[in-house]
Amino acid sequence: MSQNPNLSRIVPAEWEPHKVMWVGFPSHENLWQEDLIEAQAEVASLVRVLAEAGDEHVKLMVMGEAARKAAQSLLSDVKKVEIIEGRFGDIWFRDTGPIYVNVEDAQDRHAALPVAFLNNGWGGKYHLKYDDQVAAQVAEHDGYVSETQEFVLEGGSLEHDGFGTVLTTRQCLLNPNRNPDWTQSMAERALQDALGARKIIWLDDGLLNDHTDGHIDNLARFVAPGVVVCPVGYGADDPNADLYNAVAKTLSQQTDARGVKLQVVRIPSPGRTVDEDGEIIPASHMNFLIANDCVIVPVYNERPGEMAVEALQTLFAERQVFGLPSNAILTGGGSFHCISQQVPYIKG
Repeated sequence: MSQNPNLSRIVPAEWEPHKVMWVGFPSHENLWQEDLIEAQAEVASLVRVLAEAGDEHVKLMVMGEAARKAAQSLLSDVKKVEIIEGRFGDIWFRDTGPIYVNVEDAQDRHAALPVAFLNNGWGGKYHLKYDDQVAAQVAEHDGYVSETQEFVLEGGSLEHDGFGTVLTTRQCLLNPNRNPDWTQSMAERALQDALGARKIIWLDDGLLNDHTDGHIDNLARFVAPGVVVCPVGYGADDPNADLYNAVAKTLSQQTDARGVKLQVVRIPSPGRTVDEDGEIIPASHMNFLIANDCVIVPVYNERPGEMAVEALQTLFAERQVFGLPSNAILTGGGSFHCISQQVPYIKG
């Protein structure tokens, strides 16, 4: 889609003020099975902290009467939580919801624009009914009409610094199971037009066994202008240790869209984390969520989780950092960042 040359775009950084935080509530027993109740409890704990400590107005989307009653039971005493009935395949709103863009015109007037993308079930692996309707529902409920770009993209594949710097992985963004004809230069042009990207920093692969094909929000995140965090391996058997070192080396050699050399901070990974069958799963402390007044970190294994929270607290001096369990949510494939999407406060 061609854009108006008289308008400029930028995606606000996640630490900038939010009007709303959308969160998906586990609603489908056929998907979550025996993990449904625990996953609902973990999401409710996240929402409680977002509303009470994070100063967020939370819009919690549920699907079906049973899910609505479960959410109300878990959160009936929490203010600033709006339970909304909607339609979705599953709760991964970071990927299926819109990315809000700050659009500025020639008269320095600003407006929020929700930008949606085509959804093909994470490269054809997980086609779920209604996931292609999430972005429009979110935008409509927020009082906007979403703009749809004609290419496949998931929000979790991109990380933004508020100045037009974007982190991503080639494994995901250039995967032929998304946009088969894309070259790197074509991807960069598409992100420039749709989201105002001014510099793309490319990493290669994501975590081992990451079914998203390497989403960046499991691997590296901006925490301030010019400052990016990525994991360091925890334990001698961490399956991603070499990957983490390669990522840190690449990032340390990069500058952002302003020309500022990146400062790279390492925080402990969860270490080797396996499912009930002994298979390695992509647990990551990088899937933290930045709220208005706090940061919430998914915790899987106790000691590395404590260390990750402590490390992130040094980086977010003005926000309290909480560690919350996310083992049940991870059985569905993601964590706190994956199930949420912020609506930035954009002053018109």
